Amino acid sequence: QVQLVESGGGLVQAGGSLRLSCAASGRTFSNYVMAWFRQAPGKEREFVAHINLSSSSTYYADSVKGRFTISRDNAKNTVYLQMNSLKPEDTAVYYCAAREFRYSSSRSYDYNYWGQGTQVTVSS
Repeated sequence: QVQLVESGGGLVQAGGSLRLSCAASGRTFSNYVMAWFRQAPGKEREFVAHINLSSSSTYYADSVKGRFTISRDNAKNTVYLQMNSLKPEDTAVYYCAAREFRYSSSRSYDYNYWGQGTQVTVSS
């Protein structure tokens, strides 16, 4: 079992930045592929970014590419999402997810563990 707790969400103006954190506990963090997903009101949950076990590979949704950066610190059992140049359409609840497998995935059903989510609101 892995427990995930997100933090860092909030209200920001368009063009601003936020950094989300997701702290993991319970199992060996470096054994898990990590990802961020988001869900806006009335929409399905969508993939944002993932990072592999060693941080050697990252992948982003087209909608956030060039603006968001995913990173992890295995010594701190934490994954981050740096979000720059935020847009109103980035408004959503952001979830971190963990997958106990060596290969990354952008499909939500491939992830075994989820955090409770943190709200990000971008005003225009």
